[in-house]
Amino acid sequence: MYRFFVQPQINQDDNKVFGYEVLLRKQQNESWVLPQHFTDISVEEQATLLEQTEAALNTAANQQVLAFNLNNQQLRDPFTLGTVIALKKRINPAALSIELTEAPTLPEVQLFSMMLHQHNIKLVLDDVGTGSNTYDNIQHLLPFVDEIKFAMQNLRMENRAEEIPTSLAFWAKIAKHYRLQMVLEGVEDANDQALAKKFGISLHQGYLYGKPSLV
Repeated sequence: MYRFFVQPQINQDDNKVFGYEVLLRKQQNESWVLPQHFTDISVEEQATLLEQTEAALNTAANQQVLAFNLNNQQLRDPFTLGTVIALKKRINPAALSIELTEAPTLPEVQLFSMMLHQHNIKLVLDDVGTGSNTYDNIQHLLPFVDEIKFAMQNLRMENRAEEIPTSLAFWAKIAKHYRLQMVLEGVEDANDQALAKKFGISLHQGYLYGKPSLV
């Protein structure tokens, strides 16, 4: 059995939940764990779960957004784009964002951006600054997306926490230059909040506000 857990996203300007990232989990014995492969369940099945999650949270009435992850294998499935658009029509007027966990090619992001924006769906680049999502690799994609996410926890897990302030300053500047929203992930304490405030980042996500939980 698969379900979506949700983690709240907070706007520090008014201290309210502006959205949720949905995170796929698989039931194994008495526990919920990360799937070994996110493609083990089709995007169509995940869309059904997301529709149920939206209904449970009533995000449309609360003017909150649901953020749904896609990797490149899922992105390149010829049925994915239609599935996402059909999902948005079913949950409308609820807001939907698609988070790309890997950098696609320029033609791929151009197509997705054009089609999603026609249906008022936002496009997000996840985990900027870590893994393959370096500035050199994604610079040409930035004009076609609406938001970037910077995950402090990725640098911490790589024992590179000392790089966070410099890297965060860089990506905050990039977000401003390209007129993008920026969400800071991995916010764990008041020090992280202060760092975000220093760089003018008001959209936060992390354990300080809540761990992923079952709706």
